[in-house]
Order: sequence, then structure tokens, then C-alpha cells
Amino acid sequence: MKTLASVLLVPGLFNSGPEHWQSLWRVKHPEYHRVQQEDWETPRCEDWIRKLHASILSIGDGPVALAGHSLACATIAHYAARHADCEGRVAAAFLVAPSDVEAPTYPPGSTGFNPMPLQKLPFRSVVVASTDDPYVTLERAEFFARSWGSRLIKIAHAGHINTASGHGAWPEGEEWLEQLRELGEH
Repeated sequence: MKTLASVLLVPGLFNSGPEHWQSLWRVKHPEYHRVQQEDWETPRCEDWIRKLHASILSIGDGPVALAGHSLACATIAHYAARHADCEGRVAAAFLVAPSDVEAPTYPPGSTGFNPMPLQKLPFRSVVVASTDDPYVTLERAEFFARSWGSRLIKIAHAGHINTASGHGAWPEGEEWLEQLRELGEH
């Protein structure tokens, strides 16, 4: 029998609407958990890190796999940089469409996410990036993946890998997450 880490869905800026893959996965898998931030419109990095930490601790004693989208990828990288002890709780991170918080095209209103942490993450991770994401160039996504020690999965012409780009239920992503949350030797 496989041992699996608990899943914590970590939405990005503006939250993930009801047709977003994170929301659909939560409905399909009621055992998944989801971070509920206080401010989805004008987030402060410190607040998001604090809420992420509290959400991880609320799950119980077992290992957790984080499934982040967009700005949540930066939040997870900041969390890992500040919580070196997270390795015992966080087993893995599935980082989808990591927004480039340093790019001039990034939406205004977020505070404290810049610069992007570039330390190797203390847990297994996968970055999923699109060749035409409006919030991160493929080159920057590749750079983040290398810096974080993440496996990189590239998807051609997938936009921001969200509802607007046609990624509703996104079964392929769900399968990748399921593989990542398996515990044991990797």
C-alpha cells in the first residue's frame, strides 16, 4: 500500500474560482485541504506566509504536499526560506505557473514578495510552466526551477494554467500531483 502526503492547495492572487483546477480538485477530493487567505486582492507576503504555516500545522502530524498556483509559488518559496524546519512537515511542492513577482508586467497590489527567493527548496518539488504564460517567461520559470532544485515540466501554449486557459479539472496535473505526494525514496 502506498503512503501519501496530505494535500494542501495554495491558491494565488485573487484566489481560484469555482472552475479552477484547485477548486475542482478540492470538490473531487474532500480530504484535500485549502489555504484561505484574509486578503486575495492586495496580499502581503508576511500575512500569506503566516497563513500558509498555520494551515500546514492544522493538518496534523503527517507530511504535507503543497499544490500552489501563481503567486502561491512565491509564497511557498518565501515560506521555505524562512522556515528551515519545514522539511519535517512539507514533503513536496507542486508549483504551477510561478508568477514572476519581479517582472514589470506583474499585477500591482502585492507587497513583500519581491525579490523571489532562489534557495534550493528543502523538499521535493515540481515546477509546471507554460511556454506562453503572461506572468512569467519560460526562461524565468526554468531559472526558478533550477534554483529551487525542482523538476521542470513544460506545457506548450497553456497560458497561466488556469480556467481562462482551459485548465478546468486538469487531470494531467492531478496525476503529476498524485505521483509527487507518494512518500518513500525519490
